[in-house]
Amino acid sequence: MTPQAPLVAIIGRPNVGKSALFNRLTRSRRALVERLPGTTRDRQYGVYHWRGREFRVVDTGGLEGPEDDPFDTPIREQVGLALSEAALLLFVVDASNALTAADHAIAEQLRRAGRPAIVVANKSDRREARANVHEAHALGLGDPLLISAYHAEGIGDLLDLVFDALPEAPDEPAATEDGDRPLRIAIVGRPNVGKSSLVNAILGEERVIVSEVPGATRDAIDSPFGWEGRSMVLIDTAGIRRRGKIGRGAERHSVQQAEGAIARADVVVLLIDPSEPVAAQDAHIAGRAIERGTGLLLAVNKWDLAEPGTDRHQFAKRIDRRYRFAPWAPVHFISALTGQGIADLLQLAIHVQEVRRRRVQTSELNRVLLRAVAQQPPRYQGQRRLKVLYVTQAEVEPPTFVFFVNDPDLLHFAYRRFLENRIRDAFGFEGTAIRMRFRSRTPEQVEALA
Repeated sequence: MTPQAPLVAIIGRPNVGKSALFNRLTRSRRALVERLPGTTRDRQYGVYHWRGREFRVVDTGGLEGPEDDPFDTPIREQVGLALSEAALLLFVVDASNALTAADHAIAEQLRRAGRPAIVVANKSDRREARANVHEAHALGLGDPLLISAYHAEGIGDLLDLVFDALPEAPDEPAATEDGDRPLRIAIVGRPNVGKSSLVNAILGEERVIVSEVPGATRDAIDSPFGWEGRSMVLIDTAGIRRRGKIGRGAERHSVQQAEGAIARADVVVLLIDPSEPVAAQDAHIAGRAIERGTGLLLAVNKWDLAEPGTDRHQFAKRIDRRYRFAPWAPVHFISALTGQGIADLLQLAIHVQEVRRRRVQTSELNRVLLRAVAQQPPRYQGQRRLKVLYVTQAEVEPPTFVFFVNDPDLLHFAYRRFLENRIRDAFGFEGTAIRMRFRSRTPEQVEALA
């Protein structure tokens, strides 16, 4: 993504279709779409292309929440930050209903700000829209454009207006030191362990809403940033609860967003609360990351609140016992509040990504394999025994190894773990899941491969 691409902010009151428009423009389903007002809370950024140019777009929370909404004030702050960043505003109103006092109040705020804005009358496919849209002229922000984000009606006309209203982007800067796509780091964990606080601490701004109320984050929020010459993207996610405790509607979608964030991440940082370091749900989340083949870091947050005299080494050993299915995942201690350990955490994430891209020569792999099999031959199963003939690395990100054997059905899970440990001991692969595939071959077929 071009950092200098102009930013378009989508604003309006709740439930007028802002997130549906965001998803339509970015051709994604990243923003939650629900009939429940107040579903969107944080700023959600995306990118779209039109007529050969790139634009950034940001979805914002509604500017009029329920009276008992504890997030009303921070939502307004998030919208204010989006307004300060944007080069153009898309003020979305609901064409299927009459304008409200909130619509007029937002229009007044925009007129005072003097920012360029386009009034977007959404839901124009509904019968009542033609009569109501005339009211939008009274907002004093120019002629409204009728669209239907849901049915993709009028989107091309809207994109043309945006294209004409925004200046050309400046030339792209030189490539970053890594010369590659951004490192994607997903911050995951149970509700209220400090995920959003960590994101804000890394970015140095109130990028996402922080609240003691569990569930403040609903979307998977992508935040591009640079650190020590590297391009990165932080993905803050909703807290993943146990399936039996996941509610319907927005919370269910939030969990799906978090799972999707794990799927597209390079490195997953699992935040652990030191007051409950061995929660079963944390292990479940780690398991999902391993299934996806990502890097995995276990970050103990709020370490500044640990009891005086707590031994870090013993605490780490306790976590290692709980996560014995991933002994290769480093344990790191941080405090999102004080900034303790955050720079080292980012450096560790970079290291893990480099490890995920490591490729081992086939000759070196097979030397390790021969020593491992000689040290501990496979056990007999009945009258037959597994014969491991050859190994090669097929892929990176994650590192994937293909073993050619006489019969994959003879492989015992304990021997599989033994072979994985020997590869890790010989070549590192700290912090990343690796994949091992076993295929049937005869010695003659293996000789031809070699």
